[in-house]
Amino acid sequence: MHVMATLTLQAGDVDRDKYDRSKRFGWFDRDAVRDAAVLVVGAGALGNETCKDLILSGFRNISLVDMDHVVLSNLNRCVFFSNGDAEQRRYKANVIAEKAARLDPDVQVEPYVQKIQELPDDFIARHDVVLGCLDNIETRLHLNAHAYYRGIPYIDGGTRGLVGKVQVVVPPDTSCLECGMNVTHHRVKDVRYSCTGDDVTVFEPKMASDVNTTSIISAVQVQETLKLVNGRRERLIENLFYYDANRNVADVMEVPLDPGCPHHQ
Repeated sequence: MHVMATLTLQAGDVDRDKYDRSKRFGWFDRDAVRDAAVLVVGAGALGNETCKDLILSGFRNISLVDMDHVVLSNLNRCVFFSNGDAEQRRYKANVIAEKAARLDPDVQVEPYVQKIQELPDDFIARHDVVLGCLDNIETRLHLNAHAYYRGIPYIDGGTRGLVGKVQVVVPPDTSCLECGMNVTHHRVKDVRYSCTGDDVTVFEPKMASDVNTTSIISAVQVQETLKLVNGRRERLIENLFYYDANRNVADVMEVPLDPGCPHHQ
């Protein structure tokens, strides 16, 4: 006599799976997201939001690079920082790595409190995706060059007041960050718009900054990361997402590949 087994479902069972709502997207691969090695460079406003979204999306293997300390002016845009962190001038990367466990105890955020340029040549190559959450062109170009050379996707985010952008660089298929640079970018590439750090060589007045614009740009960066890790490359931004909070509008702009760019020769 054959007895058929039955499965009893109780009300609320679906709410016991932390990633139930994500799994309802047919393309979401929990294992791929969990196992992906993600590098985030910059632990300021963009870096805070990006790390938060990565962790809540299921990423568990995150390297975080930033050489700066927490200051009071960070606190209205940075979800991980507190008054105590600013008073103690703690390193931003260390604070995020410590407090990330409050979002998920299984996450591994490895902090590096130094410049990305000071890390070993193979450091970037250890990751599947690189996210730039930076305030200066020089470091962006460093990430762009090294990621492109290694064939690693680079997602660059940036804000200036109420305007923000995300550029998705997927070698060798897309243009890169340097393809879209002009004379003005090169002129200011050594200027560092940071509230802390010892390498500021010129005085620049602090820019206005808005947590809502930061949140939108960071969310787009993480959404593009999810597309990459889940094999949805046909859905990626081509190539530059532009957001203007003044009018609350967004658009995608093409960045043509520059045949004179050193990364494409």
